[in-house]
Amino acid sequence: MTWVKVCGLSTVADVEVAAEAGADAVGFVNVPASPRFVEIDQALRLAAATSLATVLLTMDEDPERVLRILEGGPITGVQPYGRQRRATAEAAAAAGYLVLFASHPGPDLDLDSIPGVPLLDTRSGTKLGGTGQTFDWDMATGLGRDFVLAGGLGPDNVASAIARVEPWGVDASSGLERTPGIKDHGMVADFIERAKGR
Repeated sequence: MTWVKVCGLSTVADVEVAAEAGADAVGFVNVPASPRFVEIDQALRLAAATSLATVLLTMDEDPERVLRILEGGPITGVQPYGRQRRATAEAAAAAGYLVLFASHPGPDLDLDSIPGVPLLDTRSGTKLGGTGQTFDWDMATGLGRDFVLAGGLGPDNVASAIARVEPWGVDASSGLERTPGIKDHGMVADFIERAKGR
């Protein structure tokens, strides 16, 4: 059954809805430019409210600081971006934490060099994800390695994406919102149920 992460959560109610609907993981965005931004203290409180896997999204964060956050619990994984993303991913993976490493499928993608689990997302300019747009899913077929599919997924297309690409997991954020940064609980539940094939 497909592993499902719901990202960009900001309230305990968001987390509870995701858990009740059967999500495997939830994500918290510690990126100030994002409408889904939460402070580290808030991310820790949200992570403490669930037994699901919890993933912290970071931007240009010092790897040692990220490890200190993870070591303090209860966040169990990281999804790093920016200049420090590879160093952070490698440090977290070496320490045994879940790592989702955002990448764009294409001729330059080297899956063997990726620390952790590849998260295939849509590139837009310099952004490696968070665009809310899909990419050509044919680029993600037959890769020979487990990966998480992201980029423009929502209740209306997740089942077809899974059938076409056969990813190990899926991840959604903006596709579960009617207002930027505010999750629609009905859409969250619907997304998870369709991703799980219920």
